[in-house]
Amino acid sequence: MVTNNPAPNNPARINISSGSPFEPVMGFCRAVAVGDRVFVSGSAPIWPDGSVNPDPEAQATRCIDIIEAALVEAGATLADVVRTRVYLTDVAVFEAVARGHGARFADIRPANTTVVVSALLNPAWHVEIEAEAVIGARA
Repeated sequence: MVTNNPAPNNPARINISSGSPFEPVMGFCRAVAVGDRVFVSGSAPIWPDGSVNPDPEAQATRCIDIIEAALVEAGATLADVVRTRVYLTDVAVFEAVARGHGARFADIRPANTTVVVSALLNPAWHVEIEAEAVIGARA
């Protein structure tokens, strides 16, 4: 992760980049921290070597690992997460993804919305997850 401040006149805003080649093309970053809030972009289940595990539960866990790395860079933890949004490509993978999400958030219990969408950018992805955190709101 790479942290930078794109607005020198606004020290309250910090952009956190994962180094994804899509970030400069699309004009986004992995996360934005403003004050005590951290907004983490949709995180897809891509392993460091670029591979994708076909197991939906493993994919959910990988998405949350990526989210956690961005949160740590912003000075937060998973315990500070107050909301997640989960995008599924098929309702049939809901239970597996829910197990992956639940394994990491069972004691934190953030607000959550889970929806089924027609597709994600890569047909191998079953899930993409985004999160919002408030630093100091630890569960």
